Amino acid sequence: MFNPFERMIAFRYLRARKGERFVSVIAIFSLVGIALGVATLIIVMSVMNGFRQELLGRILGLNGHMAIYNAQAGNIPDYGPLAERIRAVPGVVSATPLVEGQVLLTSESGGASGGLARGIRPEDMAARRIIASNIRAGRLSDFTGDDAVLIGTRMAARLGIAIGDRLTLISPQGRTTVLGTVPRLRAYRVVAMFEVGMNEYDSTFVFLPMGAAQTFFQAGDSASQIEVFVEDPLRARAVNTAIRAAAGRPLRILDWQDANSSFFNAVKVERNVMFLILTLIIIVAAFNIVSSLIMLVKDKGRDIAVLRTMGATRGAVMRIFLLCGASIGVLGTSIGFLLGLVFCLNIESIRQLIQSLSGTELFSAEIYFLTQLPAVVDPNEVVQVVAMGLGLSLLATLYPSWRAARTDPVVMLRNE
Repeated sequence: MFNPFERMIAFRYLRARKGERFVSVIAIFSLVGIALGVATLIIVMSVMNGFRQELLGRILGLNGHMAIYNAQAGNIPDYGPLAERIRAVPGVVSATPLVEGQVLLTSESGGASGGLARGIRPEDMAARRIIASNIRAGRLSDFTGDDAVLIGTRMAARLGIAIGDRLTLISPQGRTTVLGTVPRLRAYRVVAMFEVGMNEYDSTFVFLPMGAAQTFFQAGDSASQIEVFVEDPLRARAVNTAIRAAAGRPLRILDWQDANSSFFNAVKVERNVMFLILTLIIIVAAFNIVSSLIMLVKDKGRDIAVLRTMGATRGAVMRIFLLCGASIGVLGTSIGFLLGLVFCLNIESIRQLIQSLSGTELFSAEIYFLTQLPAVVDPNEVVQVVAMGLGLSLLATLYPSWRAARTDPVVMLRNE
């Protein structure tokens, strides 16, 4: 498309000579702007993807894809047979009965915190990989009997608890006596600690064996809900109908999309807004290319006239300036692409380095829910960002190149 003569002239124009420094500086700023815009877009989109994927994996890994409740107020008395019928539904991976309730937690050291207590059968807890594979202290095999409790590492740090210490659970739903309502409380021995990497869970959730939870919450032989995992979380609502038919009774079913819809919609909206805002960086850099090429055309007016009188066609002149602008766009996009990928692959190390140098916490687990900064690079999004950078750069060269090609050599030489 470009012959050697056109390439030689184009690259010669890109090199600054005496008296042309200002045009070259604008071109450099254009290149830096495109590189930063492309890199920032790749980094932000990757972080948002990682944030959503990590949250989705942890929320669904701990809470399940669907929660099944009694249609009327109260617990589910025949949770065993009902769970078996639900497990037989095609597409269902597991159905786990749970006893759940809000509690106040206190330790022997005087610490206190609110929490969510969940009663679960030991065999079901062993099958819950997000917990079983993230035990940081103690042994999951000790999670049996009426005196065991499993807590998160952040809760243990907040309450000053170690393995073997006693943790007191206080239920706001107390028992009625002649002196009034007295809160139920009982101390349990901490047998293990988990860390799933999500602050809300590591600092809030407390797990008890099913029998111990039923006794503490006075649930008898019943469960407050049945937690269901399905093969494809995106098809949870399709399995919903089959579960209702298999149950043979009215149920209240809440899937993960309903329970977390506002949260994930907020993440999606934020991601789209960030994409639009950061695209402006590339657009501004593209306008810099326009201004730098227009100034270059005005500066090289006499050269263009000489080229035309020597036989260069309008198409050749247009291609020379197209090559000048395209070189800035391609080089800037390539630098931004490499910079963005390198940053994403080392984002956690970079965060730790910046934190150690600045002495400030850049990614608080209490605010952002996760303990590490995630980044998941989506190849399709990277291709879109690179294509947008190249496309805007090429579009920015069209008008200045057309203007250069329309230059009248007679007028330019007469003015000289």
